[in-house]
Amino acid sequence: MSGKIIFFEGRNFQGSSYECVSDCSEIASHLSRCSSCRVESGTFMVYDRPNFTGQQYLLTTGEYPEYQNTIGFNDCIQSCRIVPAHKGPFKMRIYERPDFEGQMHELTDDCNSIQDQYHMSDMRSCNVMEGYWLMFELPHFAGKMFYLRPGKYSNLREISSDDMRFNSIKRITETD
Repeated sequence: MSGKIIFFEGRNFQGSSYECVSDCSEIASHLSRCSSCRVESGTFMVYDRPNFTGQQYLLTTGEYPEYQNTIGFNDCIQSCRIVPAHKGPFKMRIYERPDFEGQMHELTDDCNSIQDQYHMSDMRSCNVMEGYWLMFELPHFAGKMFYLRPGKYSNLREISSDDMRFNSIKRITETD
C-alpha cells in the first residue's frame, strides 16, 4: 500500500498542512479544518465525517483546491482511507435481499445499472470476494458513493448513513 495525500487548512493549498500516507480517522486532530488537498500518489477514499463515516468520495492523483465544486462536500474532509492497488481479478456477488438471500448475480466487471442489467428490484447484501469496489446511488456511476473492501455485507441499508439504495457498481482500478 503506497500513497501520499497532503491536506491544507485553507482553500487553494493555503495555511497549515498535514501529510498522510495511511488511513487517518480524524484529520481534525492534525488540522483545525481541511479545505483543500493534493494527492501525490495512490488513491484515497475521503469522508466528510470522522471515523470513515458520512459522505464519501474517491480521490486519485491530482489537486483538489476546494471541495464545494470539485467533490460536492459542503464542509471539509474529516477522515481518509487509502485504497490499496488491486492487480488481480475482480469478483463480487450481489443479492436482492438482506443476509445473502433472493436473486444473486456475480460481477467481475462494472455494472452501470443493476435494474437494467440484472432486473433486480433492489440490492440489499453483497459478498466482495476480490478487489475494491464503489457502489453508487444512481445508475451510470452517479450520486453518492460507497466504498467496499473484500468482505461480506449482510445488510447494505445498515452500512449507509441514510438508508441509501444502490443502483450501479464500479471496480476501483489504477486508472480511476
